[in-house]
Amino acid sequence: MKNIFLILVSVLLNASAQILMRKGMLQIGEVSISGSISKILPQVITSIFLWLSIACYGMSIIIWLIVLSRVEVSFAYAFSSLGYVFVIFMSMFFLKEHISTMRLIGVGIICFGIILVARS
Repeated sequence: MKNIFLILVSVLLNASAQILMRKGMLQIGEVSISGSISKILPQVITSIFLWLSIACYGMSIIIWLIVLSRVEVSFAYAFSSLGYVFVIFMSMFFLKEHISTMRLIGVGIICFGIILVARS
């Protein structure tokens, strides 16, 4: 149970990083591939949301390394699918994104699969 808790914390931190990164990029605005990186670099470097996303990724990696030292990767990695679930609900709550019924059905299927893996 302790290992599953660590897995969930790592996945939640990873999902949080995605939400923070999106929030930061919403402030910066749309970036084109043909555009110059030097134009947005000052905004990227000074965005608190992007720095927080990097911190979440870093903590997630450290916890994930602890997890992988304790459990099989085939077991642990299946739980990374929960990232989709966390991001869907966090994007609804924090970013006010609309989530379609089809996405919610997909999330339900993912959850069912994770339950099967957790019982193995």
